[in-house]
This record gives sequence, C-alpha cells and structure tokens, in this order.
Amino acid sequence: MANLAVAILLASLGAVATAQKTSAPAAMPAYQGSYPSYASPPVAEMPAYQGSYPSHISSPAASPSYTFPAPSPPSMAAPTASPPSPTPSPSAGRRRLRVGFYRRSCPRAENIVREAVRNATSKNPGLGAGIIRMHFHDCFVQGCDASVLLDPTAANPQPEKLSPPNFPSLRGFEVIDAAKEALEKVCPGRVSCADIIAFAARDASFFLSRARINFRMPAGRLDGRVSLSSEALDFLPPPFFNLSQLVDNFRAKNLDEDDLVVLSGAHTIGVSHCSSFTDRLPPNPSDMNPAFATLLQSKCPVSPNFTNDPTVVQDIVTPNRLDTRYYTNVLKRNVLFTSDAALLSSRRTARKVVENALIPRRWESKFARAMVKMAAIELKTAANGEIRKMCRVVNN
Repeated sequence: MANLAVAILLASLGAVATAQKTSAPAAMPAYQGSYPSYASPPVAEMPAYQGSYPSHISSPAASPSYTFPAPSPPSMAAPTASPPSPTPSPSAGRRRLRVGFYRRSCPRAENIVREAVRNATSKNPGLGAGIIRMHFHDCFVQGCDASVLLDPTAANPQPEKLSPPNFPSLRGFEVIDAAKEALEKVCPGRVSCADIIAFAARDASFFLSRARINFRMPAGRLDGRVSLSSEALDFLPPPFFNLSQLVDNFRAKNLDEDDLVVLSGAHTIGVSHCSSFTDRLPPNPSDMNPAFATLLQSKCPVSPNFTNDPTVVQDIVTPNRLDTRYYTNVLKRNVLFTSDAALLSSRRTARKVVENALIPRRWESKFARAMVKMAAIELKTAANGEIRKMCRVVNN
C-alpha cells in the first residue's frame, strides 16, 4: 500500500517539480531578518521515558557497560582555512573516531551526558530541539569542534554564538554545561565538549523520537580554539536558500542530496521566529497553503523586528516529537521556509520527501546515519585541537 501511494504521489509530483524549477538569483541581498530558532519556550513537563534505553547507554539504575567497540569510521581531515572551501576528503585525514571511545578513560561518559539531556528534555522538549540544531550549527562551521560554545572575549568579541544564525535563537548551552561539569568531577580533562554535543544530539533524538531513533555515536573529537561570527554567516544555510544553493552548501561539507533531505526532517520540532518566513506570507507570492498562511498571519506582525518577533511552532500537529510529520507538511505545503518548500522543486528530492513520509522507519534509520556522517565533518587534530576544561572558554 505504501509503495502504491508513493507511485501515485510521484506521478503527480513530476509536474510540480517541473513547474517549480528554481535558479540561483543573480545577486543575493543581505538577509535582514532573524534565523530560525528550533528551541521552543518552556512547556508542560513531558512524561519521563518509560521504555528501555538504547544499546549504547545503560538504564539509570544499571552500571555502565560497553561490549563493543565497533570498527572505526573513515578518518577525516583537519579543517582548512576559512572563508569557505570544500571539506577535505574523508580518506585524507588523520583523526579517527570510534564507538566506545571512552570505555576505558571515562566509562560513565555517555551515561552522564544522557542523563543531562533526559533531565532537560523531560521539562522542556524544546531544549532537545535546540541541541540537535546546535550539533548542526557546530559541525558546519569550523567542523565538529564545539566552537559554537565559545563565549566572547576581549580578544574575540564576536564568536559564532553571537552571529545572526545563532543569536538569540540557539538554545541548549546550559545542558552542555551541566554535562561537562558532571564529567569533570568524574573524569577531569578526558571528555571533549565536541563529543558532548554529539552525544547530546544523539540522545535528544532518542528521547524526542520516543526511542524510534536509536544509534551509536562514534567519539574522539577535539575542541577547537577558533570561533568567528563571520564564518557562521559564510557556512550556515539561511532559510531563503533555494534547492541548488542548499545542495551546494551541503556538498561543501561532503554531505549529499539525500543527507540534505533527511537532515531537513529535524524541522519537525521546535519553533521559528516570524521574521524567518514572513517573506512567504501574503501579499508576497508564495506556494504556501493559503489556510496555513492565514494561520501564520494571525500570529505574526506584518513587519517583525528585534523587539517584536514572535515564534511559532514549525509543526502544528506534533511540535515536540521528532517524527516524519515534516515530510507530510512539505507535501501539503504547510512549511515555513523557502528552503523547506524547495525540496519539491526537483523530481529527485520530491521522491525522497514522499518516501520519507510514507515508508515506515525509513527516515528514522536514514536520520541516524546522516547524524553520524555529519558528526565527522572537519575533525580537529592534536595540532589545532584540545580538550577544554570549560566548554565556554579555550584552555590557557
């Protein structure tokens, strides 16, 4: 039945994709609005997870146990100088990640991070959404090195976290701080902040999907020492990108078209500021579902600004659940951003949207693989990395 539905929908999407062919504009104006925020405001407490815990972590009452490691993934190259240049080939690097990296040096590491995430998301699921977004924003700028966590200093008053794509919308810093503080008491100087982000994003995916997304996250990353606001603007895709721009942006990080469609599914959780999508609301031309546009107009001012820029949920049906509803929303044109709607502008990506929407468990397994793949972007080496004592500042 699912395959029949896929075939029918794909037949109808052929004309849609042809009609929606987009090309990059001759000149892209500077973006003046705010970037999307995927961390929702405080909500009623979410019931504690009652099922079994994934294989990579023990239950709260159990002692930590790791019976792997699994084979190490391909090593990654050290980051190249910025501004932007393509990510080096995975085969060219020296740093290697592996599952169970802390099995001997800090056996409780993954459990400690998981508990910090569980405690946070049980009270506010939006923090889990923020952590997943943090993982993406960290890895796309300077690689997966926790550079997004660094606070401003006299020597560097404009780090990544103060760049428009991250400030004031990025959330979850306090969850990473709590995990790091607990880890330093048990295993001082052993667990990198970059690995904490990766573990936390994995665990947030597990809790917000109600255990449907369950995977092992390789570790062994080092923390970076460089964090520049300008690089967040250079590397993070804004909400107005069309499909060709998105594909190029992901390709620069060795991520393909399928990774783009799969990772976009994280837009099923969290919220966004109105200024990120009011360019798609009437009287502006848009292919947005008129009923959805009317709903958004009732919640957003005509001209949002820094002092008046409300947030709305990205998925009005299951806003705090990491599920495949995003793809149904794309097909119904109930999505906020130009970058979301762009997934229907080619037959290839439209097919992936339909398959993710209709084939059970397909997206969850793909999302797990894409998260691990993204978590290996531009790894730091001993020459340019460290294990920070505090995640917000580099070591002296």
